[in-house]
Amino acid sequence: MTLILTNDDGIDAPGIRSLLQAVNGRKIIVAAPKDHLSGCGHQVTTQQAIEVEQRAEFAYAISGTPADCTRIALSHLCPDAKFVLSGINAGGNLGADVYISGTIAAVREAAFHGIPGIAVSHYLKRPLAVDWQLAAKMTAKILDDLLQRPFQPGSFWNVNLPHLSPGDLEPEIVFCQPCVRPLPIKYRVEGNKFYYVGVYAQRDRTPGSDVDVCFSGKIAVTKLQL
Repeated sequence: MTLILTNDDGIDAPGIRSLLQAVNGRKIIVAAPKDHLSGCGHQVTTQQAIEVEQRAEFAYAISGTPADCTRIALSHLCPDAKFVLSGINAGGNLGADVYISGTIAAVREAAFHGIPGIAVSHYLKRPLAVDWQLAAKMTAKILDDLLQRPFQPGSFWNVNLPHLSPGDLEPEIVFCQPCVRPLPIKYRVEGNKFYYVGVYAQRDRTPGSDVDVCFSGKIAVTKLQL
């Protein structure tokens, strides 16, 4: 089974290297954006050329969006791929984030084509640094479970890892529902310019939702539907 690996932080981001470690020797192809495109949503490129640069035997840097990467990988680079993995994103993709996230758009695009996918993100609790080795270990455990589950057409998985402190116990995996509360929409206004100053960690969290689960130090897993 060939897995397509992509992200929205770019092919050189530490998260995709961590995801490579997590797939643990499975057959893969990397098809990721050449540049950082966090928050681009499900944008696709139709009015200009998309350059595909081969970085290694099974790795391609693509001058498009995460959704473009999935489209090109499935149509040209690896038409026989059976799964799309996206991440590990540096930052949470919880609740309403799924409509903004390029990380999730990559697997949503796969679902449109009947291919199952898993998006993996890592909530950031500043000023703590991310332990990408630990992220790979947590992700490997999740993949061992989710890759074995029956695929339901039109669905895909969204996984959010908590930001643990040194010495924290191994986090529980919780299957939950996505939060439907809005993101903070606070702005600093200077004349006619608006600067976003909403604080991610201060967002509303419905008890038991993915936001609440991840913010509580557990791995939040949600199944999303087209």
